[in-house]
This record gives sequence, structure tokens and C-alpha cells, in this order.
Amino acid sequence: SPRQQGWPGNTELHFPQVLSLVVPRQLQRVTQRALHRLFHTRSCLFVVLHVALQAAVFGEYTWEVFVYCWELQFHLLLLLLPYLLLAGNLGCFLLCSRANPGTVTKSNAASLVKVYAYDGVLFQRGLVCPTCTVEKPARSKHCSVCRTCVHRFDHHCVWVNNCIGARNAGVFLLYLLSLTATAGAVAAVTAALLTQVLLLSNIMHGTYLDAQGQEQPVGIPFLVQHLFLTFPRIVFMLGFVILLTLVLGGYCCFSLYLALTNQTTNEWCKSRRFGDRPLLYKNIYSKGMWRNLKEIFNPPTVLERKKK
Repeated sequence: SPRQQGWPGNTELHFPQVLSLVVPRQLQRVTQRALHRLFHTRSCLFVVLHVALQAAVFGEYTWEVFVYCWELQFHLLLLLLPYLLLAGNLGCFLLCSRANPGTVTKSNAASLVKVYAYDGVLFQRGLVCPTCTVEKPARSKHCSVCRTCVHRFDHHCVWVNNCIGARNAGVFLLYLLSLTATAGAVAAVTAALLTQVLLLSNIMHGTYLDAQGQEQPVGIPFLVQHLFLTFPRIVFMLGFVILLTLVLGGYCCFSLYLALTNQTTNEWCKSRRFGDRPLLYKNIYSKGMWRNLKEIFNPPTVLERKKK
């Protein structure tokens, strides 16, 4: 029996207690391992998901939206605009994902140390990365996913399966802008199609009978319901790309703000710790909006700094 084997207390209460302790711990371990594999190891899962979502959206756009718009005699350039933006976005994606973000190695660490000055707050002189065993240049950080130090480290992007650093920050910004523009173009063409369908059907000036049998003028909820019943896949895709455009648009604005102020995501997050105490931290890397934006696409080198 459980008592003879040394199990303490009431066995009727003990077994449920053991199960309640063991099962959550096992689930917690499984969850932690899954999250670690997703976000802390290099994986192509999000790249595949990214490509699959684009394929699904453009498959629906080509199969239905493009055909209906062509029948309604939409301008060809307007219909081809999403494809042109998609081609540019895929080019930026390949460049961003395959580019060296600015890896700090033992051979170039001494040179990279001279590129940016240490601010003495976020970046201290003389610190050595315990993993890479190299001196950490200012504005660099060790990426636990790529297992290397990255110069002017911004963040690790799972969607491109690469770090964003000094050498691919400009391409990443173009990637975000082109992705937002692509989603916005698909949303605009799709919305124009549905609007044209409503105008041609003359349903906007019609009426309907409500649940009480009273005649009511057609409103927006009725029109949305009518479109969803008539074109369910198109309406669902439109809602998805509108949401995507808003989310990406917000992220693009944030990324542009960082670029214009010469900050990285890593530096912005660290500077939030000081809150309303600006005397403790000041961004010493900002050189004005134009020069800051230029630095994103043409990162400084040691030779340029010596010339200055």
C-alpha cells in the first residue's frame, strides 16, 4: 500500500496533489522548451509562415480580386501595383535575411571599437563578452539566438531569421516600408472592388425588413453582412490586410523614429529605465535627422571617423 511504501498523510488527498504538481510542471517544461526553440534558436518556422501568409493573400488576390477588377475595367497599373511592391519586398527580404548584420569577431573587434564613442551609461569601455571573449564595441550586443556579438545591434528578427545590425538596418527599414505598402495596396484595391460592387448593385439606396417587420434603410452593418455573405473570402482577406497594414504602419513609424534619432531598439528599451531622469542618459549618437538617416544606409567606418 502507499502507506507501507512510505507515502505520508492521507493517500486519498496525496495522489491528486501529486498529479496537480507533476502535470503543470511537465506542461511548463514543454512550453518553455517550445518557446525556446521558437525564439531562442535559429529557425525557419517564421520565415515559412511569413511566405505562407503572403502566398495565401496573393493567391486570393489573383484568383478573385484581380479577375473581378479586370472585368470591371480597373486600370492595369493599379492592379499590378501590389505585385510590383511584392517583388521589391521579396528582394529586401532576401538581402536582409542573408546579409551579415555586422558580426564582431576577434579580427575586427579592435577596429569596430573606434567607430562609436562609449556614452558611459548604456555602453562602458573595456567590457568583454564572456561568450565571444572579445571587447564589446559601443552599441554592440551579444545575440543569444545567433550566438555572436553584433555591431550596432538593434534586435533579432524571427521573421527574417537574422539579426538587425549596422550592415542591414537600412535594408530592414526598406523591407518594413515595402511590406506595409504591399499590404496597403492590396487593401486599397480590394476595398475599391467591393465599393464598386455596391455602387453597381444600387443596394446602398435600398431598404430591408427588420425582425419586427418594419422597413429600415440599409446601413453599414447590413452592407458588411451582405458583402461577407456574397464574397466571404475577399472580405476576410480585406479585414486581415487592413489589420496588417495598421500594425505594420505603427511599427514603421516607430522604426523611422529610431532611424531619425539614431537609436536602436536595444538602446531605446534600455533608455526607458531612466524614465523622467534625462540627466542620467543622453543620446550622444544623434547628428541631426538627415545625417542620422544617411547613417542607416551608409554606416560609418573607422576610416570615415578618422577623416572627421
